[in-house]
Amino acid sequence: MIKAGIIGGAGYTAGELIRLLINHPDVEIVWVASESNAGNLVSDVHKGLVGETGLRFTSAGSLADIDVLFCCTPHGESAKFMQSAVIPDELRIIDLSQDFRIASDSHDFVYGLPELNRKAIVRGARHIANPGCFATAIQLALLPLAKNLLLNSAVHVTAITGSTGAGVKPSATSHFSWRNDNVSIYKPFKHQHLAEIRQSLKQLQNSFKADIDFIPVRGCFSRGIMAIAYMDCPVELAEIEKLYQEYYSDHNFTFVTSLPVDLKDVVNTNKCLIHLDKVDGKLLITSVVDNLLKGASGQAVHNMNLLFGLHERTGLQLKPSAF
Repeated sequence: MIKAGIIGGAGYTAGELIRLLINHPDVEIVWVASESNAGNLVSDVHKGLVGETGLRFTSAGSLADIDVLFCCTPHGESAKFMQSAVIPDELRIIDLSQDFRIASDSHDFVYGLPELNRKAIVRGARHIANPGCFATAIQLALLPLAKNLLLNSAVHVTAITGSTGAGVKPSATSHFSWRNDNVSIYKPFKHQHLAEIRQSLKQLQNSFKADIDFIPVRGCFSRGIMAIAYMDCPVELAEIEKLYQEYYSDHNFTFVTSLPVDLKDVVNTNKCLIHLDKVDGKLLITSVVDNLLKGASGQAVHNMNLLFGLHERTGLQLKPSAF
């Protein structure tokens, strides 16, 4: 059994991660750390786990007792942890923050998008930087184009996300009275995920220099992301569909469909669904993911499966919320 520890265990992503791991056939959760909840039952915070686990939060756990550590801490905290902790050489670390997503000589984290870096993850990676939720949805919409050197004009993206993307702590723009029956944009053209998106696209198409005009939108629902990307493209739709099918043919969670996609098709799963259309020279790509699963905890478990040589779908065969 793979022995797992979790730090930052009180947030939404940690709650989903715990739910996945307690039902994973090859994992034992040894400890879940949360300084603010030490001693409390995990199910008192993550109430969906009542009857599923008797685990209690601890203030800290021993790294020597685990094989894999999941970092669900706020942005900036993982970097502090890596600097201060004594980390066993064989410990695998999967960080869900943005601290190590950009490649640098200062760290050895591999960017954990399996549809891009599966070989690097499998071939000896020890530390994984889990991608961001928006970044996951947008990259999966664009990677086949980059692979075939077809990103040669500005990319326009509008993506709407559920309120869980803002974290568990209520804010002026996330509490019910404001979020309900409301839609708003934020961080237009300047969202922090743009850096990792551009990094991945250039990994496949080094010549890519075009703008990525990204408008993030707050939706009045709890979870899921729909990303709508469009750009000029001279290639016929049938050929583009073939390129996408070929790119994702040996991947287990990303699928190209001829039918229009809905959020309910993917919420509560680790899947990404992609739909392609072409109108008057404009290529339209729609991508949908669950921001807490494919965009966070599900992808983290996928990365863990790869690190430990398990089948990629182990523990991740989940039913969507659709009827």
